[in-house]
Amino acid sequence: MMKGKLEQFIEAHTPRINDTLHTLLMKKDIPESLQSSMLYSIHAGGKRIRPLLVLATLEDLDVHADHALEVAAAIELIHTYSLIHDDLPSMDDDDMRRGKPTNHKVYGEAMAILAGDALQTLAFETLASLPNIRPEKSIELIRLLAIASGAKGMVAGQVLDLEGEKKSLTLQDLELIHLNKTGALLTYCIEAGGILADIEAEKMKAIKVYAENIGLAFQIQDDILDVTSTTEELGKNAGSDESSEKTTYPIVLGLEGAKKQLMHHHSLAKQSLAFLEKDDSLLALFADYIVERNF
Repeated sequence: MMKGKLEQFIEAHTPRINDTLHTLLMKKDIPESLQSSMLYSIHAGGKRIRPLLVLATLEDLDVHADHALEVAAAIELIHTYSLIHDDLPSMDDDDMRRGKPTNHKVYGEAMAILAGDALQTLAFETLASLPNIRPEKSIELIRLLAIASGAKGMVAGQVLDLEGEKKSLTLQDLELIHLNKTGALLTYCIEAGGILADIEAEKMKAIKVYAENIGLAFQIQDDILDVTSTTEELGKNAGSDESSEKTTYPIVLGLEGAKKQLMHHHSLAKQSLAFLEKDDSLLALFADYIVERNF
């Protein structure tokens, strides 16, 4: 059976992303124990949605950009660091991730924290070391990643998420948490592709609307899967949100209401891509994938 366009794209580019990540970690003079911990989480699987979105944005814009793989890999380094830290006993206290024991279960909490720290700083080193790129473009890539992953973005979302445990939250509260915790880094993926492609402001605005909506859709689907799937299917502990007494979209809206909200954001995301004038854009296919995935 002929494979679809998105499946072909993922199969072609995921190995390239994985090779880039491995090279970034192996060429550094890193203590062996730290390097082992970092590589463990980098090679623990994962869908590579974030780096793939960078490459998909460029392909939909019909632009070839030097250093796209390195920029995409830097985002995955940040994402992986965040997962290591999120899984710690002091935060989400998870012992399974992607079907394997979490980093701190294998290497201990101290090494897991240090591995996350090292992955985070390696991401910024990678962006700062891109050769033959205009300085203002490099600075903008670094600045926006710092915002997306820091106290105004992903970290802020994690703080709000932790503070929201055992509390009754509104839909607006949930959206604020996940626009930051999940959405900020996903939005950066699209922004990074746009920066590398030198697109105009109006197109950048449109693809940011896309990114914010797939970020919310991604989290809603995560919440739905947490109550409808098994641990084996998810590769992490099913029902973990309930055990942590977290408010989720199914709790606020009911399961059917959450599914309707999922499709609402899916629709808004795809509408924002009208400027591409493509019926089968990779970004539109990614929006479908995000709401149809079962893990």
